[in-house]
Amino acid sequence: MLSWPEQVVRVQSLSESGIRTIPNQYIKPLTERSVFKPGSQVHQHADIPVIDLHNLFHKDPALHLDTLSRISAACRDWGFFQAVNHGVSHELMGRACQVWRDFFNLPLEMRQEYANTPATYEGYGSRLGVEKGAILDWSDYFFLHYLPVSLRNQNKWPEQPSSCREVVAEYGGEVVKLCRMLLRAMSTDLGLEEKHIENAFGGDNMGACLRVNMYPKCPQPELTLGLSSHSDPGGITILLPDRGLARLQVLKDGDWITVNPVPDSLIVIVGDQIQVLSNAIYKSVEHRVMVSSAKDGVSLAMFFNPKSDLVIEPAKEVVSEERPPLYEAMTFDRYRLHMRMKGPCGKARLESLKFNTP
Repeated sequence: MLSWPEQVVRVQSLSESGIRTIPNQYIKPLTERSVFKPGSQVHQHADIPVIDLHNLFHKDPALHLDTLSRISAACRDWGFFQAVNHGVSHELMGRACQVWRDFFNLPLEMRQEYANTPATYEGYGSRLGVEKGAILDWSDYFFLHYLPVSLRNQNKWPEQPSSCREVVAEYGGEVVKLCRMLLRAMSTDLGLEEKHIENAFGGDNMGACLRVNMYPKCPQPELTLGLSSHSDPGGITILLPDRGLARLQVLKDGDWITVNPVPDSLIVIVGDQIQVLSNAIYKSVEHRVMVSSAKDGVSLAMFFNPKSDLVIEPAKEVVSEERPPLYEAMTFDRYRLHMRMKGPCGKARLESLKFNTP
């Protein structure tokens, strides 16, 4: 059975110990830090797409098509967008964030009951990847399976706080509805049958996982990251961002852009499997997370992925002589193994799938 290569240290415990300098294993190379990257700049404000999804449900075809075109442009040009009027209860979003804050505020020994291993990553963790001596991210997390139902094991979900399991189930149900709606909109825009992407991912057996990120306060935030640069290996991610603090950065045309969350928004992130299936018409976005010396943060990322044993490849409808398939076919289980073994590393895994073209 896979195990962690070194003793796991909880970043929250480090933060709460009052240290003034961070341990060497968290110090990123100069070129990876959030404020220093030769040849690139960090922008605080840009024309980041914000899409009102209300009209996606609208019977008026003109309003529906306008929303679809906005989603299309965001997925092609940015690889993500902020969604408002998305149908997920704002009150439920607040409860979901709070219940996980309460979990991370439990005594360490209670959290440790859910300590995870790299075999499945389910439970309470503090690192991605199993390489000994790797440079680590300044974050802890809790990872759990939501779909398919056959993989859902609520005994592995926190028993405390007492409302946690109920809130996770309710929040997950609403976000799944939103995900299916978005996948159908993407299929339609790509000229595919409405449920094409959904079915390619397994239909009712599509995977959904929740990763709750805890970013503790950091005494030297300029030296590290909460989550290193990566693209999400799955289909799409629906992120409930930390309220009141801009932590997420996306890479656009060589520059890192800080995303200031719109109140009550959810952030929709295109993953690598959508880039493959669309034959790079849609782009997955490389992103990372900064940390703060002033405030900790909690965010909820719901990942929607193909069923692990399904082969994903460019859809035949988006392939032609002029646009041949760019990527080799691969099961999602094999694809995501790279992230689980090596941790986040930009878009290197996706690039490795490309066919060699003359």
